[in-house]
Amino acid sequence: MNGKIVGGFIVVTALAAGAVLYYLQVYGYYQPIPASAPAAELRLTSVASGQPEPILADSFEGIDADTSPLRYRGCFHTPMSLALLTETYRVYETPTPLIAPGWFDCFDANRIGEALETGEAVAFLSEKNIHPGVDRVVAVFPDGRAYAWNQINETLEK
Repeated sequence: MNGKIVGGFIVVTALAAGAVLYYLQVYGYYQPIPASAPAAELRLTSVASGQPEPILADSFEGIDADTSPLRYRGCFHTPMSLALLTETYRVYETPTPLIAPGWFDCFDANRIGEALETGEAVAFLSEKNIHPGVDRVVAVFPDGRAYAWNQINETLEK
Protein backbone atom coordinates (compact mmCIF):
# COMPACT_ATOMS: atom_id res chain seq x y z
CA MET A 1 0.00 0.00 0.00
CA ASN A 2 2.81 2.44 0.85
CA GLY A 3 4.45 1.78 -2.53
CA LYS A 4 1.32 3.00 -4.34
CA ILE A 5 1.30 6.23 -2.36
CA VAL A 6 5.01 6.85 -2.95
CA GLY A 7 4.68 5.93 -6.64
CA GLY A 8 1.64 8.17 -7.02
CA PHE A 9 3.47 11.04 -5.33
CA ILE A 10 6.44 10.62 -7.69
CA VAL A 11 4.18 10.58 -10.77
CA VAL A 12 2.22 13.65 -9.66
CA THR A 13 5.42 15.53 -8.80
CA ALA A 14 6.98 14.65 -12.16
CA LEU A 15 3.87 15.82 -14.03
CA ALA A 16 3.79 19.10 -12.10
CA ALA A 17 7.51 19.69 -12.69
CA GLY A 18 7.08 18.90 -16.40
CA ALA A 19 4.18 21.37 -16.69
CA VAL A 20 6.16 24.11 -14.95
CA LEU A 21 9.23 23.47 -17.12
CA TYR A 22 7.11 23.58 -20.30
CA TYR A 23 5.48 26.85 -19.23
CA LEU A 24 8.82 28.46 -18.42
CA GLN A 25 10.39 27.42 -21.74
CA VAL A 26 7.47 28.43 -23.96
CA TYR A 27 5.91 31.39 -22.13
CA GLY A 28 7.59 32.30 -18.87
CA TYR A 29 10.73 34.17 -19.82
CA TYR A 30 9.61 35.90 -23.02
CA GLN A 31 8.66 39.56 -22.85
CA PRO A 32 7.15 41.66 -25.64
CA ILE A 33 9.44 44.38 -26.96
CA PRO A 34 7.74 47.79 -26.95
CA ALA A 35 8.08 49.71 -30.23
CA SER A 36 9.91 52.46 -28.33
CA ALA A 37 12.56 50.11 -26.89
CA PRO A 38 16.15 50.14 -28.22
CA ALA A 39 15.74 46.49 -29.33
CA ALA A 40 12.92 47.62 -31.65
CA GLU A 41 15.24 49.95 -33.57
CA LEU A 42 16.19 47.93 -36.61
CA ARG A 43 19.62 48.41 -38.11
CA LEU A 44 21.59 46.89 -40.95
CA THR A 45 25.35 46.90 -41.39
CA SER A 46 26.45 49.25 -44.16
CA VAL A 47 28.71 47.95 -46.92
CA ALA A 48 30.50 51.32 -47.06
CA SER A 49 31.13 52.01 -43.38
CA GLY A 50 30.86 48.53 -41.87
CA GLN A 51 28.72 50.04 -39.10
CA PRO A 52 25.06 49.30 -38.27
CA GLU A 53 22.69 52.03 -39.50
CA PRO A 54 18.99 52.43 -38.68
CA ILE A 55 16.59 51.52 -41.48
CA LEU A 56 13.01 52.57 -42.13
CA ALA A 57 10.64 50.17 -40.40
CA ASP A 58 7.09 50.11 -39.13
CA SER A 59 4.58 47.67 -37.60
CA PHE A 60 7.24 46.14 -35.34
CA GLU A 61 6.30 43.17 -33.16
CA GLY A 62 9.02 41.55 -31.09
CA ILE A 63 9.84 39.28 -28.20
CA ASP A 64 13.00 38.73 -26.20
CA ALA A 65 14.17 37.14 -22.96
CA ASP A 66 17.00 37.89 -20.56
CA THR A 67 17.76 34.18 -20.22
CA SER A 68 19.37 33.78 -23.64
CA PRO A 69 20.54 36.11 -26.41
CA LEU A 70 19.06 33.66 -28.95
CA ARG A 71 15.45 34.29 -27.91
CA TYR A 72 15.12 37.59 -29.79
CA ARG A 73 12.55 37.55 -32.62
CA GLY A 74 11.06 40.46 -34.52
CA CYS A 75 8.56 41.00 -37.32
CA PHE A 76 8.17 44.31 -39.13
CA HIS A 77 7.64 45.99 -42.48
CA THR A 78 10.14 48.14 -44.37
CA PRO A 79 9.30 50.41 -47.31
CA MET A 80 12.88 50.03 -48.60
CA SER A 81 13.29 47.95 -51.78
CA LEU A 82 15.42 44.83 -51.94
CA ALA A 83 17.51 46.43 -54.69
CA LEU A 84 18.37 49.39 -52.45
CA LEU A 85 19.02 47.14 -49.46
CA THR A 86 21.35 44.76 -51.33
CA GLU A 87 23.39 47.67 -52.72
CA THR A 88 23.65 49.45 -49.39
CA TYR A 89 23.84 46.77 -46.70
CA ARG A 90 25.89 43.63 -46.07
CA VAL A 91 24.21 40.36 -47.08
CA TYR A 92 24.41 37.60 -44.46
CA GLU A 93 25.85 34.42 -45.95
CA THR A 94 24.59 31.72 -43.57
CA PRO A 95 21.16 32.72 -42.23
CA THR A 96 19.37 30.15 -40.10
CA PRO A 97 16.10 31.41 -38.65
CA LEU A 98 15.45 29.93 -35.23
CA ILE A 99 12.04 28.57 -34.27
CA ALA A 100 9.89 31.01 -32.28
CA PRO A 101 7.33 29.99 -29.67
CA GLY A 102 4.08 28.85 -31.28
CA TRP A 103 2.13 31.73 -29.77
CA PHE A 104 4.33 34.32 -31.56
CA ASP A 105 2.31 34.03 -34.77
CA CYS A 106 4.08 36.50 -37.03
CA PHE A 107 7.42 34.63 -37.05
CA ASP A 108 7.45 31.36 -39.04
CA ALA A 109 11.07 30.18 -39.12
CA ASN A 110 10.36 27.34 -41.54
CA ARG A 111 8.71 29.67 -44.06
CA ILE A 112 11.48 32.24 -43.70
CA GLY A 113 14.15 29.55 -44.10
CA GLU A 114 12.51 28.19 -47.26
CA ALA A 115 12.27 31.70 -48.72
CA LEU A 116 15.95 32.30 -48.00
CA GLU A 117 16.93 29.01 -49.64
CA THR A 118 14.91 29.72 -52.79
CA GLY A 119 16.10 33.33 -53.04
CA GLU A 120 12.63 34.76 -52.44
CA ALA A 121 13.97 36.62 -49.39
CA VAL A 122 17.43 38.05 -48.69
CA ALA A 123 19.19 38.01 -45.31
CA PHE A 124 21.26 40.93 -44.09
CA LEU A 125 23.66 41.37 -41.20
CA SER A 126 21.99 43.64 -38.71
CA GLU A 127 24.70 43.70 -36.05
CA LYS A 128 27.79 41.55 -35.67
CA ASN A 129 28.36 40.28 -32.12
CA ILE A 130 25.27 41.95 -30.67
CA HIS A 131 26.13 39.58 -27.81
CA PRO A 132 29.50 37.79 -27.71
CA GLY A 133 29.36 35.15 -30.46
CA VAL A 134 25.85 36.11 -31.57
CA ASP A 135 24.80 38.09 -34.66
CA ARG A 136 21.46 39.75 -35.33
CA VAL A 137 20.13 38.83 -38.77
CA VAL A 138 17.29 40.42 -40.76
CA ALA A 139 15.50 38.70 -43.65
CA VAL A 140 13.56 40.89 -46.07
CA PHE A 141 10.94 39.84 -48.63
CA PRO A 142 10.25 41.77 -51.85
CA ASP A 143 6.91 43.06 -50.50
CA GLY A 144 8.65 44.64 -47.49
CA ARG A 145 7.85 42.01 -44.88
CA ALA A 146 10.91 41.52 -42.73
CA TYR A 147 11.97 39.33 -39.84
CA ALA A 148 14.81 39.60 -37.34
CA TRP A 149 16.46 37.04 -35.08
CA ASN A 150 19.74 36.40 -33.28
CA GLN A 151 21.91 33.46 -34.27
CA ILE A 152 25.26 32.03 -33.24
CA ASN A 153 28.09 33.24 -35.46
CA GLU A 154 31.29 31.53 -36.58
CA THR A 155 33.20 32.42 -33.40
CA LEU A 156 31.02 30.04 -31.34
CA GLU A 157 30.36 27.45 -34.05
CA LYS A 158 33.91 26.07 -33.91
